[in-house]
Amino acid sequence: MVHDRPRALTGEGAAPRRFIFVLVENFTLLSFASAVECLRIANRMAGAELYTWLICGDSEDYVACSAGSRFQVDISLDELSRDDTVLVCGGGDIQQHTTKRLLNWLRREARRGLKIGGLCTASYTVAKAGLMEGKRATIHWENHDSFAEEFPEVELTKSVFTVDGNRMTTAGGTSSIDLMLKLIADDHDEKLANAVADQMIYSTIRTDQDTQRLSVPTRIGVRHPKLSQVIQMMEANIEEPISPSLLAKDAGMSTRQLERLFRRYLSRSPKRYYMELRLQKARNLLMQTDMTVINVALACGFSSPSHFSKCYRAHYNTTPYRERGAQASRLSV
Repeated sequence: MVHDRPRALTGEGAAPRRFIFVLVENFTLLSFASAVECLRIANRMAGAELYTWLICGDSEDYVACSAGSRFQVDISLDELSRDDTVLVCGGGDIQQHTTKRLLNWLRREARRGLKIGGLCTASYTVAKAGLMEGKRATIHWENHDSFAEEFPEVELTKSVFTVDGNRMTTAGGTSSIDLMLKLIADDHDEKLANAVADQMIYSTIRTDQDTQRLSVPTRIGVRHPKLSQVIQMMEANIEEPISPSLLAKDAGMSTRQLERLFRRYLSRSPKRYYMELRLQKARNLLMQTDMTVINVALACGFSSPSHFSKCYRAHYNTTPYRERGAQASRLSV
């Protein structure tokens, strides 16, 4: 069934909007495919070519996604039309795969006034090019800590996507769908965007006010309001950990009650759970940034590098220095 002609096509000779998808090596297929499918279905539902797209890369031939499939690029890093919209698609090891050539190309196209966005971890690439300063952005939750450390001038959110002027970012996964549906609604109308969502069996369209991670009760599989409250406080205070007694007081219970709550539902003490949160952040920073081990320790609430190393080794069976070295060796292969 063909959707009614959208408002932007009521005039004669309306040109389709062109998207340039820049595939960064090891990009996440889901984010890219979700975005392209929205455009394809919009054309189908409108019965007209509203959108066109090209695949671009810092290569003359193929770019591989994280699942191993290879995609042939249509164009390399050439000069684009001023009306084009650039969406950089990122994935694993984004720092390693963000090349100087790509950064310089993004800066040049930004100076020419193009709309530029980053899907999934490519928010890092756009920020590294200096294009997100003073703007709101988001990135996949796994890269949130490292991004915040490296780009303090960016207003980092936990939204599924952000649009700030001519800059766009998404958190990865299916959040590309939410961004594209917003763009389609802005370009044409919500009726067309809803028709695209229906075709994709996408029943809950999220806005930039929705957060990317599941709620604490959903993540831990426990619906207990006081437990959720304490875990949220822990997650918000990694650099300067709060004592169990203060956590308990803020939640309106005794320290002993807090201990029992964690033992019953999470099979560990509050102190142990808090330590695991801090060590997880530390591992993300070691793997995703160039921060020194000492600075990583401080960012995760460890006043002593030796204490940090001891706790890290007990949890991950390796030292922070060896973890950093193993990561560097893997990326150099």
